[in-house]
Amino acid sequence: MKDKKQKNVRGVRIRTINGVMIFLACVLYILVIYATLQVSLRYDELVSATNNYIACEKNAAIVREGSDYLTEEVRLFAVTAELRYANDYMKEVNQTKRREKELYAMKLVSVAHAYEKKLLPKEVGDIQLTAEDSELSPEEMLLKAQDMVFNDTYQEAKEEIMGDIGQFLDDIVAEMGQSQSKSVHALQNMLAQQRGYISVLFVLNIMVFVMNIMLVMRPLRLYINCIKEGKLMQITGSYEFQYLALTYNDIFEVNTANQELLRHRADHDPLTGISNRGSFDRLRELLKVSSNPMALLLIDVDEFKKINDGYGHNTGDLVLKKVAGLLQDQFRSEDHPARIGGDEFAVIMTDITPERKDVIIHKLSSIGLELKSPKDGLPKVTLSVGIAFSPKGMDEGLYQQSDKALYYVKEHGRDGYKFYDEL
Repeated sequence: MKDKKQKNVRGVRIRTINGVMIFLACVLYILVIYATLQVSLRYDELVSATNNYIACEKNAAIVREGSDYLTEEVRLFAVTAELRYANDYMKEVNQTKRREKELYAMKLVSVAHAYEKKLLPKEVGDIQLTAEDSELSPEEMLLKAQDMVFNDTYQEAKEEIMGDIGQFLDDIVAEMGQSQSKSVHALQNMLAQQRGYISVLFVLNIMVFVMNIMLVMRPLRLYINCIKEGKLMQITGSYEFQYLALTYNDIFEVNTANQELLRHRADHDPLTGISNRGSFDRLRELLKVSSNPMALLLIDVDEFKKINDGYGHNTGDLVLKKVAGLLQDQFRSEDHPARIGGDEFAVIMTDITPERKDVIIHKLSSIGLELKSPKDGLPKVTLSVGIAFSPKGMDEGLYQQSDKALYYVKEHGRDGYKFYDEL
């Protein structure tokens, strides 16, 4: 039976579900951690790209400002001939070293004003004028210096340089902008993946919660109710709970059968199968509060000792079983026959009054006829019966009344019956 019930279990195993859920959860957690690391990397890249972009913009502005600054400084020196403009220019030009034309113009101005070489910046002082320019007068040197930094050729060259610088800087800024956009896009993608993994993990948790309710909590609640109510468990839930329910039901059925057997043994005579003295006494107590009329019959097998001595105890047992069987057959299902001693029997009849004595007489006559004319090889047997009625329940005197009637029959030759109210 155990193997058969094992085959009938079709539920999902909690162990399998837990294994799958744990595996999926671990995979999702790994993916979330991976996505988080990628987000962190993409964020760093975005920060780096943004910083580069900002630095390029600043550097572009600085380069443009620096170029304008050098031009203004050399122009101011050419016009005012003040050395501070030359020194400021040199501070700037030392970082780029690409303004030789402006340096030459400053050399012309320095020579025109006859500045001592030691007073000039080293870069200006080291410049050698051409032989042609050396022959120029101071006024011509000044005019040439001014023309070098103010004429159209200089301006066009400056504008060309500025254009080249602007184009270069624009290309750099555009490249940095593209890098920043790629970093932003990559960051958005990783954030979307992370949200997706977290959403799946959330759904997985909801599934675990629902399955826990359906496969564990609900069966537990049902099983607890079944145990409280003392009934068989429903076969539901996971494989483990279904197997548990089947096992419990097997034990419950066996235990119920054992309890029924114990109750039957406690309430019934093991030889005859009818109620025993204990059951008879409990029934008398219960019927004390009844409001219905009833009758009590006390029955003795006449000279039963002679049957045991003459035929043996086995035959005596068969006679007792025969008497018990006849009492069960003749009396109603709502009546209560019992063996209350060795050869003593009793019958409690419910819902009967003295007006129906003929019913009792007919039943006793049928039993007596069967016992006196046996067809089963058993010896002849007669009964002595004392009968008393109660108008309401099993009162205290009913048993004594039946016993007096029985004693009367025994004193007057046995093999008969007597009603107490006829004494």
